Amino acid sequence: MSRALGLALGYAADRLLGDPRRAHPVAGFGSVASALERRWWQDSRQAGVRYVAVLVGAAAGLGVVLERGGPVARTASVGIATWGVLGGTSLDREGAAVQRLLEDGRLPEARVRLTHLVGRDTSRLSEAEVVRAAVESLAENTSDAVVAPLLWGAVAGVPGLLGYRAANTLDAMVGHRSARYERFGWAAARLDDVLNLPGSRVAAALAVLLGEDPRGALRAWRRDAGGHPSPNAGPVEAAFAGALGVRLGGRNVYGDRVEHRALLGDGRPPVRADLARARVLARRVGLASVVIAAAVSSASRSR
Repeated sequence: MSRALGLALGYAADRLLGDPRRAHPVAGFGSVASALERRWWQDSRQAGVRYVAVLVGAAAGLGVVLERGGPVARTASVGIATWGVLGGTSLDREGAAVQRLLEDGRLPEARVRLTHLVGRDTSRLSEAEVVRAAVESLAENTSDAVVAPLLWGAVAGVPGLLGYRAANTLDAMVGHRSARYERFGWAAARLDDVLNLPGSRVAAALAVLLGEDPRGALRAWRRDAGGHPSPNAGPVEAAFAGALGVRLGGRNVYGDRVEHRALLGDGRPPVRADLARARVLARRVGLASVVIAAAVSSASRSR
């Protein structure tokens, strides 16, 4: 039961405290990864594979060392690692900040705050587009920052937690499409896709079960998810859209690049109140996922 208890304690710490305010382990890992990239970068997939293998392998190896010891030590190590890798409370706080600014009629400031959640250009977004972007980010990152790490913690303990977060962080750093990272970032992007596949499906299924419109969520997931460029964000965003009865997707601007994404859901465009509803759904999905993770961990240990 050490692993299940550690996951529950780590989740509770994230809900109560949010991210560690100082010496955040993910930020430290990012600094190491940036320094190594400056030394190892080459315009080739092979260099990117070596870069990812070393960093993710080192993170998982550290997890093996940290999880050694008796039941109390294992519980503590899983709990601390879970707290360090989860991002549900920080995600909710950013969504709440955007919501408050919109409620106060401060659209320009809401656009700026939205940059904490999304990578697209927010400078000219309407209020409806700000809400859409925030809801999409809440959906995708609930899967990436809550459900997926909990599941990997359930099946692989601290090595799973740290290895997953390392891969996800590298994807955010070098996995996006650009002239510099088209080849070098390929391995990071593909590994993140593989590791997020189970979490995204569980997150989408929980959105169906816990949302306001289960039939609409399931219909949007089955019909629309394949049109999204991400194999993992698509199911979760589509399920959230259907569960909330809104329409997501559309035109996104990333610097000089414009993407016209497929529409998700067949409801109305999102309005300000839908951001609060999306936050509630994201919290429900996160809570259900820690229950599932604890159950999976206990069952695997029993076997």
